[in-house]
Amino acid sequence: AQAGQIHIRISAANRGAEAAVLHLLPSCWCRNTWAWGDDAGEKPKLVAVQAPAGAAWAVQARVEGLGEYYLYGRQTAQLLFTENDSNAEALWGLRNRSHYVKDAFHRRVVHGEQGAVNPAHSGSKFAAWHTQTVEPGAQMTLEIVLSEGALQTPFADAKALFELREREADDYYHGILPDKVADQNILRQALAGMIWNKQFYHFDVARWLDGDTSRPPQSRKAGRNRQWRQLCASDIMSVPDSWEFPWFAAWDMAFHALPLALVDIDFAKRQLEILLREDMLHPNGQIPAYEWAFGDVNPPVHAMAVLKLFRMERVQRGAGDHGFLRRTLHKLLLNFAWWLNAKDSDGHGVFEGGFLGLDNISVYDRSQVLPAGYRLKQADATGWMAMFSLNMTMIALELTVEEPDYEDIALQCYSQFLTMANVMAGNVDHSPSLWDADDGFFKDVLVTPEGDRHRIDVFSMVGIIPLFACEVVEPRLLKNAPRFEKMLMAHAGGMFDGHSICACPAHTNERGEHLLSLANHDMLPPILKHLLNENEFLSPHGIRSVSRIHATHHDLGWLPAIGRALIEYLPGESNTGLFGGNSNWRGPVWMPVNYLLIETLMKFHQYLGDNFKVEVPCANNCKMTLQEVSYLLIERVTDVFRRDKNAHIPAFASDSPHQNDPHWQDLLLFNEYYHGETGQGLGASHQTGWTGLVANLLLMKHDKPEKT
Repeated sequence: AQAGQIHIRISAANRGAEAAVLHLLPSCWCRNTWAWGDDAGEKPKLVAVQAPAGAAWAVQARVEGLGEYYLYGRQTAQLLFTENDSNAEALWGLRNRSHYVKDAFHRRVVHGEQGAVNPAHSGSKFAAWHTQTVEPGAQMTLEIVLSEGALQTPFADAKALFELREREADDYYHGILPDKVADQNILRQALAGMIWNKQFYHFDVARWLDGDTSRPPQSRKAGRNRQWRQLCASDIMSVPDSWEFPWFAAWDMAFHALPLALVDIDFAKRQLEILLREDMLHPNGQIPAYEWAFGDVNPPVHAMAVLKLFRMERVQRGAGDHGFLRRTLHKLLLNFAWWLNAKDSDGHGVFEGGFLGLDNISVYDRSQVLPAGYRLKQADATGWMAMFSLNMTMIALELTVEEPDYEDIALQCYSQFLTMANVMAGNVDHSPSLWDADDGFFKDVLVTPEGDRHRIDVFSMVGIIPLFACEVVEPRLLKNAPRFEKMLMAHAGGMFDGHSICACPAHTNERGEHLLSLANHDMLPPILKHLLNENEFLSPHGIRSVSRIHATHHDLGWLPAIGRALIEYLPGESNTGLFGGNSNWRGPVWMPVNYLLIETLMKFHQYLGDNFKVEVPCANNCKMTLQEVSYLLIERVTDVFRRDKNAHIPAFASDSPHQNDPHWQDLLLFNEYYHGETGQGLGASHQTGWTGLVANLLLMKHDKPEKT
């Protein structure tokens, strides 16, 4: 096939015990831009034309600005045409603007209304109605070609073309992961899901708030997203799930970029830049969260993804894209400033991020405002911001290698990190330490108007996130950064104002690398003691979002401004309507945070080496390196897609056709999250975006961490 051509093959099988008539209606339509009162230009038109050799039918599409396209079908079909206008009469009791409306195909096929479709074979919506009697176990196949411009023989090389593309795909994915057929099957389907979830997304907020010119505007100017009038999205985006979540989400999109970069790093980079554009980023620097409430707060993971893609491209192509790094850094500085100004009420460096994407993980709804004078100092918000600071520091240092002027940004961002670490350690007036030395875990702290502090004794992902603030500085990054190196020396040993506040060891490792981390390496053993205990965080398929101890220890007592503080271990679906009730962070396993934890442990191992080992409760307290711990977690997380000793795939229910049906048993779905005990997939199920990170984890496990 040439550029501008798409060859399509659709197969439908009869899995029943009797012969049956199958109806297939591949469709094509033009987006309705003409019905809303604006000067929309020439109306798009689809019209039947003479079919060329080898085709049973042909349709020409004329769309202003796009030119002419042609759709060809190889199998005989009845051509149906209508207009892509709503049936106003049926919906609202109003007069239809056209006799032919968008529910015409349903009325023609299901109810036999011949007059519902346009006999002139033209319109703005088209379907080719194929019918065939299919015997049990047999299938019908349709072949279609979409081309930019007319073709003389659209199906001449179709069979050879499909065979060639299949061989090319096999060779391509074998080059990414040549080992283990089972793992390659997981990787390929994970990446297929990422590609499937590309979607055109168009939302003009100002237009939505003002209403259409063809009718009085609805009274929504004071409605949600009214502060986001500048937002005008019109892009192909990677959405969380094109079936169940057909809109972008800021932190989802950042994670999506990582598996997408394995197969299309240019598209992945564009995804990260979309939300930083002037028509998406709020003038105050906030990144839009998601369609329901752009002003909500998702974790600041964009800089992490930018840095990761730069490093991946350097491996893939021999050089990183410094232009991409510069463009994103400048926009991310606006977002960084927004976080510092909007979410640190005291200006001390301890953050109150609110919702932060973890839905129901807290003892109360963190998107709600506490009474005046009360503040919830969040370990995860501060951990995310410390990670953001180090990501920005590393981006600036990468640019400093070629452009020394970026050293100033590295200094500024690292200074902010040190301030956060100092406050998180409890070394500033009235700032509570978020590290609970007795329990060996980070926890939120509630501060009353009188300054009283109440530690919230929850063992959840909230207390793990501070670990993610971890980077290793290679010697090459300091060659053009003498002032930054001087700052590192000034704070060697993690010292700040006479206190040891973070990991900035006094000595480099044998490769001359520096470790920058919010958590000291001596915090790792107690934290990992919780994480690697199967009675606490460690499930058969990864790290749970809430510790299993809260199955019995769920009453945390009375907290001012909150009341009775309850946390319940719920390994499956939520039992409340909080955040819609279709999400749950109180026990299930979530891929993005498991991925970040594994990445973090790999970074610690890079610096600390094979001599640093921790006790692993799930392995009879034997000692392992942090790399070995990472591989243990990768194995558990990816096992959710593999058959166990009973030939059962944990991700699917025992009665699912994906277990034993020969037509389904090799097909995988990548769910939103996974049951904390059984591993069964929950939430959105149609190739949910960030679960595609399993592809990156598989490459890490196969000793290809540099690719991921």
